[in-house]
Amino acid sequence: MQTFWHALLEALRLIGSLDPIVTEIALRSLQVTVIALAISSLAGIPLGAWLALTRLPGKRLITTLIYTGMGLPPVVVGLVVYLLLSRSGPLGNLGWLFTLPAMVLAQVIIALPLIIGVTTSSIMAVDPTLRIQVRALGATSWQATRTLLTEARHGVIVGLVAGFGSIISEVGAVMLVGGNIAGRTRVLTTAIVLETRQGNFDLALALGVILLSLSFISNLFMVVAQGRYSEPL
Repeated sequence: MQTFWHALLEALRLIGSLDPIVTEIALRSLQVTVIALAISSLAGIPLGAWLALTRLPGKRLITTLIYTGMGLPPVVVGLVVYLLLSRSGPLGNLGWLFTLPAMVLAQVIIALPLIIGVTTSSIMAVDPTLRIQVRALGATSWQATRTLLTEARHGVIVGLVAGFGSIISEVGAVMLVGGNIAGRTRVLTTAIVLETRQGNFDLALALGVILLSLSFISNLFMVVAQGRYSEPL
């Protein structure tokens, strides 16, 4: 117990003193995750809305594939991205392996199905007559879609927060494609694994506290945003 409390106090000291190593790893994690989430959101929300509102052959199969993708094993995603970016892979000429872009790509693949799936299900849960009513009032297709997204905003926010949580806490994919290189591709999760194996429990705990704090802040944002937009527009 003394070892645990000593490590915890030292971890809090590292965080409070803005230790350079801790700060660097935390900022890099945020950088990779925010970029990946932004790309996933810009692509996933429109695709989710399109899938929910469009009638097309094989829609149920596509929706099933999207929902299946929401549970993709991150380590498998990392393996596929690794093979794509390796020297003998089709994208090997990009030179992305063991770089931040490779980590962003892996995280986009993990988060994209989740955001698409949650957006689709949220819009499909909205009263289907709403779009007809809005179009009857003279709204354009884009305006009608925006109205539905507004009604489904709670679910969309949940999807974004879930996407953030799934990729910032992911370790298998970023370990494979990033290589956990000190000063270049080491992020919170991979650093926690490494420092724990090396017996540096104070540093591992400091990184773990930051990771939990980021998860708490993202969920707090979701609760606040849902409360702010709970009243009818």
